[in-house]
Amino acid sequence: MKLDTRAMRYLTPEDWRVLTAVEMGSKNHEIVPTPLIEKIARLKGGASGVHKSISALAKAGLIARMKEAKYDGYRLGYGGLDYLALHTHAARKHVYSVGSRIGVGKESDIMMVADDKGTQKVLKIHRLGRISFRTVKTNRDYLKNRQSASWMYLSRLAAIKEYAFMQALQEEGFPVPEPIAQSRHTIVMSLVDALPMRQVSSVPDPASLYADLIGLILRLAKHGLIHGDFNEFNILIREDRDERDPDNIILTPILIDFPQMVSMDHQNAEMYFDRDVECIKRFFSRRFHFTSTTPGPFFKDAKKTVGRDGARRLDAAVEASGFTKKMVKDLEAAIREQQANCKEDAHDSDDSEDDSEEEGDNGSGEDEQGEVVIGDHISLESEGLQKLTISDGT
Repeated sequence: MKLDTRAMRYLTPEDWRVLTAVEMGSKNHEIVPTPLIEKIARLKGGASGVHKSISALAKAGLIARMKEAKYDGYRLGYGGLDYLALHTHAARKHVYSVGSRIGVGKESDIMMVADDKGTQKVLKIHRLGRISFRTVKTNRDYLKNRQSASWMYLSRLAAIKEYAFMQALQEEGFPVPEPIAQSRHTIVMSLVDALPMRQVSSVPDPASLYADLIGLILRLAKHGLIHGDFNEFNILIREDRDERDPDNIILTPILIDFPQMVSMDHQNAEMYFDRDVECIKRFFSRRFHFTSTTPGPFFKDAKKTVGRDGARRLDAAVEASGFTKKMVKDLEAAIREQQANCKEDAHDSDDSEDDSEEEGDNGSGEDEQGEVVIGDHISLESEGLQKLTISDGT
């Protein structure tokens, strides 16, 4: 679904209380009973005020009444969760206005936003329910009684984990966007003037960029981490001018997307490590016709470097920050289910790779920019980022 903030300016404080009440009730109810909404919201207008707000929220598509239910109740929709997250970001002065969607994936939306000073930022909205839970309805032991709130729960976990890793990686000087705020299933981060490597058709020195990327994989390993999805969709390429030679362009890879990141001590660590390496090798061979003559890197060698030279174990740091082993288990189970559901789609995408390259398809199905030849400075102005819609009343 697309984020539509037009109704936000019309919501009253009572509407927000009722919407929050539905969210709170969703933690333990498939469908939140109307009497429970009234009890949690505690509006001065009583039941009549609650029903008035329920009507307004349902009309805006933020909650939905379930006709097949045995009792009168409502379920929180993605739109409702989006609004609650945006309301929190706005209250904390991190988001004042919302622009267009600049990226879309199977499990997330990327929006352009700005704060009250006009500083442009990026809002990532995790949507683990979009694909992962559309077809598979059974064997969800890891969610137990959270069937109704599975998509909210897991999308929130994905945002919490990603935000925690972005903070830890930034502290260690890794090239990642600056994490600014996290609320529910969303993250606000800095805008990086760069493009996905998927959209880059050629580079002046493939060997140098390849070495930088392999170096990042090994550097992550030294800090106890494996990205888990290290590919052309999750690597941005930023052009920097060489201070000593302004005519020289330096390519800097920026890492994004961290919900699937795992520890070097994970039971499947070697598989994830080898897959990350193979993704880069395969992409460089196919896109840039470059194949490294150096074998590896190999997991057994990278494992020996974990914690070496005083490198901080970021896997342990994130766990210590509050992302518990149970959260890890729940999220990993969801990601495995997601990957299983999308495996056939990914296979079809690989088969048609050559065709999509010729057409300049960015793989998202919309918001296309076409391919970019590195060499001239990349500007995001062409994305219409100035077209922001003020969200008053948030």
